[in-house]
Amino acid sequence: MKIAKNTVVTVEYKLSDAQGDLIEDGREPMVYLHGGYENTLPKIEEALDGKEVGFENTIQVEPEDAFGEYDPNLVKIEPRGRLPTPLEVGMQFEGSPETEDEDEQPLIFTVTDIADDKVVLDGNHPLAGMALRFTLKVTEVREATEEEIAHEHVHGAHGHHHGSEDDEGEEGDHFRTHPIH
Repeated sequence: MKIAKNTVVTVEYKLSDAQGDLIEDGREPMVYLHGGYENTLPKIEEALDGKEVGFENTIQVEPEDAFGEYDPNLVKIEPRGRLPTPLEVGMQFEGSPETEDEDEQPLIFTVTDIADDKVVLDGNHPLAGMALRFTLKVTEVREATEEEIAHEHVHGAHGHHHGSEDDEGEEGDHFRTHPIH
């Protein structure tokens, strides 16, 4: 079966930077609903469209087609007292970018440095500004179910599974399969 809109694709992958340094070895395969559902990067979908099980390729995705350019305006320095304790580098907090746009989506800010009474928070994706190389191998292609198409993501193994109607609205309902954690 060829990869086309509304197929579920299973891909083994490795992610490296442009110099070939390994970032993630994809121990678990990426499983996504193909066809513009934003379950993976558009350049990955483009590279796999029309391909079949066994297809292998390495593609390079530039920052503008991956996680964007690094934006220094998304780095904040906050007083340590405004954040909870204990506080460690690597912790993440949801916050709003400092813009006038009320429709702006909240960002995840990562603590990148702690010095005395100040904390550096970075709202950029950890891979922002990086060209990325994906080594891809298609291991399975199947038709998506009507439910997967309606929900716009994969259900079952390596995808999202909805429980009973009683737990609609639970945190897990917002899961999307992505190649990057």
